[in-house]
Amino acid sequence: MGYDRRIVAIVLAAVLIDTIGFGIVIPILPQLITDLGQVDLEQATRISGYLLGVYALTQFVAGPVLGNLSDRYGRRPVMIASMLSFGADYALMAFAPTLAWLFLGRALAGICGAIYGPASAALADASTPEKRGTVFGWIGAAFGLGFIIGPAIGGLLAGLGPRAPFLAAALLAAVNAAAMLAFLPESLAPENRRPFEWRSANVASAFRPLFKCGEAAPLLIAWFCWILANNVYPATWSFWSAARFGWDAAAIGWSLAFVGLVMTLVQIFLTGPIIAKLGERRSVVIGLASGMGAFLGYVFVTQGWHAYAIFLVSGLSALVFPAMNGLLSRLVDASHQGALQGGIGSMSSLASILAPLLLTQALAEGVARGFPGAAFLLAGILAGVALLIIVAKVLGRVPPKEVAAAGG
Repeated sequence: MGYDRRIVAIVLAAVLIDTIGFGIVIPILPQLITDLGQVDLEQATRISGYLLGVYALTQFVAGPVLGNLSDRYGRRPVMIASMLSFGADYALMAFAPTLAWLFLGRALAGICGAIYGPASAALADASTPEKRGTVFGWIGAAFGLGFIIGPAIGGLLAGLGPRAPFLAAALLAAVNAAAMLAFLPESLAPENRRPFEWRSANVASAFRPLFKCGEAAPLLIAWFCWILANNVYPATWSFWSAARFGWDAAAIGWSLAFVGLVMTLVQIFLTGPIIAKLGERRSVVIGLASGMGAFLGYVFVTQGWHAYAIFLVSGLSALVFPAMNGLLSRLVDASHQGALQGGIGSMSSLASILAPLLLTQALAEGVARGFPGAAFLLAGILAGVALLIIVAKVLGRVPPKEVAAAGG
């Protein structure tokens, strides 16, 4: 089989529930910020960029710490503690009286949100190298399914007021923590644990084993560019669609739910077979090309149904995460998988600090100048850079252990 069914199922369920909680709050952000700050949509767009930047900054700091803690004490206690903290944070944001409190809540959420490093490490523990690309693809499927359910619920709950989705998210996080406490076994064997050292709990130390491998640097640079580009969705979608099409929270929620449906179908039915047939490197190329085409398509859309059509084109971009993560996970041993995943999370968070500042400001400036597609144009350029790096530096050199059909 190549993986531990129980561990994989429970970790994926935890990712699913957590993503539902995250997705619930996205559709109501424009209304919440405009109400709390007494600002218009353009100003709210800029403020949302700062909010996302604060979230990513704290996640950047916490990522390698939680990853290294999970290498020392195991994945289970770190994941449970993070989920309990998430629940408390969502409750705080539900009752935030001012924008300052909302910023505090986002900072705490960033610390708790670094759970994806330990979760990915648990899946790496519970699967063989040959199965990791497929198993990491299931994370994307869980994430996509969460984005079917979460935004749809968030859009519906918005009718009860902009605070209601936060209360629902707090409840889901608490349920998530209770489920892990009751059912999740520890995946990290005692012999693979290592001492925790603060000097190792930073992104540079987490990636030191990778930088010793000649192939690592191009992968990391391409990953960084892709994360910058892909942040255009969480950073700008709610505000872009409100400005471009006049969508309310319910319409935003249903559009994100459709994106989640497309991504989930790709992950369930296509990710494993494509990676097995073409290999992880060629799969990355397909995913990046799909994402870049979608970003550039959004630059020119004028009607809401155009966006839904482009969603179908963008579905194969779901290949990027599992294929890239599968390649990177081969470059470190079992005792450093937590550090690796924490480092990947921190690098993604570093990109996510910069991306909202770049993309929300591009959107706000574009809207002010009559060009609402500016943020997606920037995202398309960044995805194109990532694609060029993979084609030029990575595609032609396939390691013997890579998952692929005969010959790679």
